[in-house]
Formats: sequence, structure tokens, C-alpha cells
Amino acid sequence: MRLWLLRHGEAEPRARTDAERSLTPHGRDEVTQSAAHLQGRPLQAILASPYLRAQQTAELVRQALGFAAPIETVNWLTPDTDLRDAMLYLDRRSEQELLLVTHQPFVGALGGWLVTGSRGDALPMGTASLAELEGEQLAAGLMSLASLRHSR
Repeated sequence: MRLWLLRHGEAEPRARTDAERSLTPHGRDEVTQSAAHLQGRPLQAILASPYLRAQQTAELVRQALGFAAPIETVNWLTPDTDLRDAMLYLDRRSEQELLLVTHQPFVGALGGWLVTGSRGDALPMGTASLAELEGEQLAAGLMSLASLRHSR
């Protein structure tokens, strides 16, 4: 299995609510750069946080890849989701190439936990950072970090 973790691109510092923060022009460029690393990958699904900046990020990736399926919006991909709750949902997925578009601190914590098995070893995920994890099973400490790319 291959799990891709993408943090949204740079967003406006303020909006009426955190969930309504939109990508900046620089954030859109960051996402486009990250999407290039997914070219040719056989993604089977794109799951995204319901927050505006994550939805915009996922849509930019979908367009860049020519991905035909719709983006799946999942409410548990928000900044403060509990890792156990996320794993309950992910355990039900059957895809072998899956992209999650989400936020810090969740994205770093999830990646670190899947690789090291420790909740304290978060991956350093800046805006539009893309982590590639692979393994036989999606479980804490059983995946390896194949690559970690940061936007410029």
C-alpha cells in the first residue's frame, strides 16, 4: 500500500473562521509544484478535509493529474483529529494508492505515527509538503517513509 499525505498550500492568515481560510496565490503555486510529484502515480482516491484551503488544494491536484474521480470530503481530516479515529476510518479503505489532503498538526502526527509507532515523532510538514509512505499494512510503526518533499 502507498499512502500520500499532503498538507494544504499556504493560506490567508485570517478569515471569518479557520475553516474558511483560502489559499493564497503562493499557496496555489506550492500545490502545483507538489502535484507534479504525483504525476504518473496510480492514485485510486483523493480524500480531503472539509476546510476550504484543503478543498482548494485537492482540486488543484485533481486538475493537475487529470484525476477523473471526485474528491471525497471527509470530516475527520481536520487539524485536531485523533489518530485512533482516523485509523478506524482508514482501516475500512481498500485502495492501494491513496492521497489524504489535510492540515497540521494532524498530518505530521499521522505520518510520524505510521512510520515510527510513536505519537511524539511527527513528520515535519510545511505548507504543501508531500509525504510518501509505503508498507504492507496501514498500521502504527509498520510503514516506511519513501519520500518527503517540501515546497520551495
